[in-house]
Amino acid sequence: MTVTLTGGERRAVARRGTAPRPRPRRRVAPYLFVLPALLLFAVFKIYPIGRSFVISLHKSVGGTERFVGADNYTRLMHDSLFWTALRNTAVILVVQVPVMLALATGLAVALNSTLLRGRALFRLGFFLPMVTGLVAYGIVFSILLGKEYGLVNWLLGLTGLDPVPWLTDPLWAKVSLGLALTWHYTGYNAVILLARLQSVPAELYDAAAVDGAGAWTSFRHVTLPGLRPALLLTTVLSTIGTLQIFDEPYVLTGGGPDNATLTIGVYLYQNAFKYFDFGYASAIAYALAVLIGILGVIQFRLLGEKS
Repeated sequence: MTVTLTGGERRAVARRGTAPRPRPRRRVAPYLFVLPALLLFAVFKIYPIGRSFVISLHKSVGGTERFVGADNYTRLMHDSLFWTALRNTAVILVVQVPVMLALATGLAVALNSTLLRGRALFRLGFFLPMVTGLVAYGIVFSILLGKEYGLVNWLLGLTGLDPVPWLTDPLWAKVSLGLALTWHYTGYNAVILLARLQSVPAELYDAAAVDGAGAWTSFRHVTLPGLRPALLLTTVLSTIGTLQIFDEPYVLTGGGPDNATLTIGVYLYQNAFKYFDFGYASAIAYALAVLIGILGVIQFRLLGEKS
């Protein structure tokens, strides 16, 4: 005998026979593992950044902090020393960074060549300057470039040339700083470019050779496009590092002579720990952060992949 159920009865039976679905449990363990890193990041990164902004809105008057609003930022616009430091930093960025990246690109191509024997040894040798501490190599360069007893001037004297005031003349001080930076960071950027260069398919070079392309044409139409992401990375990193540069000018020249090597980093340090004007130093730090962000966006627009 067949029993026919109405629609309402079928729905009732279905409701009684269907077990409730278990709610998905939220896993807590992953968050517990990440929590220590998040706490450290918040305490040593987020809080100091936020606190620095609060300090930039205050000024120490008679040993007490007084809220001055945007006065420290307005002061930047009329501070001739700040503009001198910004100009000196811009000169290093415009002159030294392109020269360094050009040398790093050529070095990466040379280290990637199969004609070079002992490539691993050369790669290690060119990367070793990056391992040297900033203060240590700054002291070494200050000794090498000393006017009276420096090794470089001694070698120049053997050839009959007059000693060069590497660290006491405004122009030569900038040249000395550029030489030190180039020596320290060229190998580091070359290794980054080399890693990217090794991922460029060899078939592209073979196809270019079949089409009759020479060495320069292959470099222009195969190597450079292949290096584009790495060039963007090294350009952005070099820009950030140059705008924040402190150790080299502080150790080599102390920002002198006549503020010729005064950078934003050195000027920030002087205001914070020499004049104890932490509010103004914090304003300089935030102005520098904004400048880095603007230049980063411009570089990504100019060198980034076109979609």
